Amino acid sequence: MKRTLIVLMAATMATSCNQPGETGVSETSVAAAVESFREVMLHPDQAVFEELLDESLTYGHSNGLIENQKTCIASMVSGKFKFTSLEFSTQTVDVVGNTAIVRHELFGHTHDAGKEPGIAKLKVLMVWVQNEGKLRLVARQAVKI
Repeated sequence: MKRTLIVLMAATMATSCNQPGETGVSETSVAAAVESFREVMLHPDQAVFEELLDESLTYGHSNGLIENQKTCIASMVSGKFKFTSLEFSTQTVDVVGNTAIVRHELFGHTHDAGKEPGIAKLKVLMVWVQNEGKLRLVARQAVKI
């Protein structure tokens, strides 16, 4: 419960980190949203996922699987896809109006349901959009390194 509150607080901060009077998205708010997403991938919580993932989400895995918001959340919460450690590096954020394009490298240890523990090394592209004051992930695509 404590982690859920921390992640929700970070997600809330991610949607309100713009400078006073600024109408677009800030790199700071995007970085906070990405960090909230990383945390919830490690400690899955349906309510937090629902706050961060847009209803129109298209989530591309490195194996070619494409999920929508509902299936992505179910996969993470059920343990179908499970990270036991997760690091993002070499992150870049490009902001255009209310949209942010994020690229980073992902390194993580996995233990997906029904599989042996493994390692994920990916390059990831994310698209975040701010709508009604909230940053939400609308697209994500990963490729294996």
